[in-house]
Amino acid sequence: MPASLKILVVNGPNLNLLGTREPHIYGTLTLDDINGRLRDLAGQLGNVELEFFQSNHEGAIADRLHEGRAQGLAGCIINPGALSHTSYTLHDAMEAVGYPFVEVHISNIHRREAWRQHSVVSSAAAGSIVGLGWRGYELALRALVAMLRDA
Repeated sequence: MPASLKILVVNGPNLNLLGTREPHIYGTLTLDDINGRLRDLAGQLGNVELEFFQSNHEGAIADRLHEGRAQGLAGCIINPGALSHTSYTLHDAMEAVGYPFVEVHISNIHRREAWRQHSVVSSAAAGSIVGLGWRGYELALRALVAMLRDA
């Protein structure tokens, strides 16, 4: 049986408030609910090991991405939250670590405020999924696992 794919799921600032923060935009599921659904899906996909990380601090996220390099991560799903629009630090960390990323946004950033419509981290990601709610995380996991297994 092939080795397990180790995948990190990173959520940035304010995503710890999912379920109560602007539910008309972000839905009513909590981050724990979403993580549970991802765990279930990982079990269905077989040989997928997930680790979850959430921080409201840019540097902590960059540090965690760096640690993943030494830990042999296969890939990462990342929702950087508002850092998507401002963080060249995260962009550069994503470029530097050598494993693929799928960027996720619960809301459709292209239909929101002008400052949210561009993500500076997107160019460091293999792909982006936006506007599909919590289901974007599941789609990201399926896509990332398929890309890794095809490689």
